[in-house]
Amino acid sequence: MNRTPINLQEEYAKTEIAKILNLLNDELVGLAPVKARIREIAALLLIDKLRKNLGISSANPGLHMSFTGSPGTGKTTVGLKMADILYQLGYIQKGHLLTVTRDDLVGQYIGHTAPKTKEVLKKAMGGVLFIDEAYYLYKPDNERDYGSEAIEILLQVMENQRDELVVILAGYKEPMDKFYESNPGLSSRIANHIDFPDYTVDELLKIAKLMLEEQQYQLTIDAEIALTSYITKRKEKPLFANARSVKNALDRARMRQANRIFDSRGQVLTKKELVNLEADDILQSTVFD
Repeated sequence: MNRTPINLQEEYAKTEIAKILNLLNDELVGLAPVKARIREIAALLLIDKLRKNLGISSANPGLHMSFTGSPGTGKTTVGLKMADILYQLGYIQKGHLLTVTRDDLVGQYIGHTAPKTKEVLKKAMGGVLFIDEAYYLYKPDNERDYGSEAIEILLQVMENQRDELVVILAGYKEPMDKFYESNPGLSSRIANHIDFPDYTVDELLKIAKLMLEEQQYQLTIDAEIALTSYITKRKEKPLFANARSVKNALDRARMRQANRIFDSRGQVLTKKELVNLEADDILQSTVFD
């Protein structure tokens, strides 16, 4: 056994992990439990690598993951950062993330599913395969559905080629729990389950401001009050998708601002008029009907 001492700080500095974790912290509002879990996984992987470097034998840590939560809670963004961490530590060779859904994996007739699934797996090799709304792969009520064939192929690869590919299964928590109950083989291969909480109104307002800042827009004081009211009301309505819904609302507000400015063509424009979103740009939403 190699008894050469290791400087943990030096080994940590050799990787980009600190930078990736800091970016994750800076780029994603809220999600404290998710960030803590990713940091724990990164620490485990780093220490496992150092153990191997010293000749200390141990089983490879399970790398396949499950991300559960509502749409728009940052699952894909965290998946990208996780791919970076795995790549920096040498657990995957390429570091790319391939996002797919059922349609990319499951065929519509006999003999179609296996080549589709294998083609996706080939593209994902050396990186991370992110399967969104993974529960749609399994449709037990339909005897002619070929999703179970895709699951069987996935299981084989997750077990036999786990050093070449990491799989992240993602979706709403309740359907994902049922999916794992119906497919215990999949559940047993998932070592890391991470639940993504919904954003609060304050967090969504902060996200909105960051989105606008990137595009060089800003909210007037009244517009900020209106947007806070919009988010509060929209959260209670169906199909709310957290940051995604906020982005869509801002896109529509920008459209209304553009039309408002266009309709006042006699006016001399300043930068302020072009940058500011007014309360009325928000309040015209059907959410307030």
